[in-house]
Amino acid sequence: MKNKKKIILAFSGGLDTSFCVLWLKKQGYDVITLTADTGGFTKSDKENIAKQSILLGSIKHYFIDAKEDLYKKIISYIIKGNILRGDVYPLCAGPERLIIAAKLAETAKKEQANAVAHGSTGAGNDQVRFDVALKVLDPQIKIFSPIRDLSITRECEIEFLQKNNISIPKISKSYSINKGMLGVTVGGKETKGSWESPQDDVYPGVTPIPETPNKSVDLILSFQNGLPMAINGKKIGGVEIMEYLAEIGGKHGIGKNIHLGNTIIGIKGRVAFAAPAITVLIKAHKELEKLVQTRWQLFWKDHLADVYGNFLHEAIYFDPVMRDIEAMIDSSQKRVIGDVKIKLLKGNVIIEGYKSPYSLMNPAVAVYGEENSLWTGAEAAGFCKLYGLQSILASNAKKIGDTYEKNHN
Repeated sequence: MKNKKKIILAFSGGLDTSFCVLWLKKQGYDVITLTADTGGFTKSDKENIAKQSILLGSIKHYFIDAKEDLYKKIISYIIKGNILRGDVYPLCAGPERLIIAAKLAETAKKEQANAVAHGSTGAGNDQVRFDVALKVLDPQIKIFSPIRDLSITRECEIEFLQKNNISIPKISKSYSINKGMLGVTVGGKETKGSWESPQDDVYPGVTPIPETPNKSVDLILSFQNGLPMAINGKKIGGVEIMEYLAEIGGKHGIGKNIHLGNTIIGIKGRVAFAAPAITVLIKAHKELEKLVQTRWQLFWKDHLADVYGNFLHEAIYFDPVMRDIEAMIDSSQKRVIGDVKIKLLKGNVIIEGYKSPYSLMNPAVAVYGEENSLWTGAEAAGFCKLYGLQSILASNAKKIGDTYEKNHN
């Protein structure tokens, strides 16, 4: 039988979730905190989060490594799909909530707790992601979201914590910062409107452009079936590639931007982000696809990947249609194999070259702008005539029709 007084809280150690621990305790719950490592945590971060959990009075703290789950289930499809919401945003923190929700449900079952909690507000997307995922994974689970349920402001949270002798880092008072494998998101003062932007020192792990090295770093990324599998000839796992590119890309100021878009609940939202690793990977992968895929492969895969990205962002991940789209994306990646030569410099990702055994730009087939082995000059002239025939017919029809209208009006 589940313990009615036990609750599992998704815990980051920041302002919102620290408030949640104390508030839930005051409702009579024994609070167990859970931090799912979806990337971006240092050893110091882990220690500080565990200390904060104990300080707040939780009865137990879980720290679960969820990086491989996140990479295999979600990030791999963001890479293969070249998914950028609004053409700029690589989703970053949002999809991680689905993995965290799964760990919450697993831990609730393990601890025989009938309730879980998260620190989402009532205005953002995360509340939907958590609630939908949790109800799919455990329809009987009770969900608390104190920040949303109380409609409490950050100022009131700070005051509540201070009255209970709990201190919060200064930056947490102004910004909500989420660090993960996909990157860092920053929400707060400036992102509440559409004009201002956060200062450079708010983005952890990304060097301001004026302070980046004047000398570029050159990399060769190797892909197998659409996913990175080596850097400069050294084979390493996907998680390790993400971590390496986050570090080296951050030093060169890669991947910092601001996204403005529609939230799930229908209002406009704005988030600042820094995503060095995924920015590099998507740019490299996209260029390799151009080399090996036909125009219709590119068209339909990009179209479905855009749908997939929107559904992923908007908490539709568990709908069966997502598995159907994944099957199509996987099929499209069978020949996305090869190397991409990259230069990182002053915030720029410069693609210098690419090669693949499946290249459709093989000189043995045709050379753009020069002679080729597939057709003759006469055949090319005939193609040009036929290719433009509809346009010619439409132009002639317009002239005849205009003359008719003029003579009969």
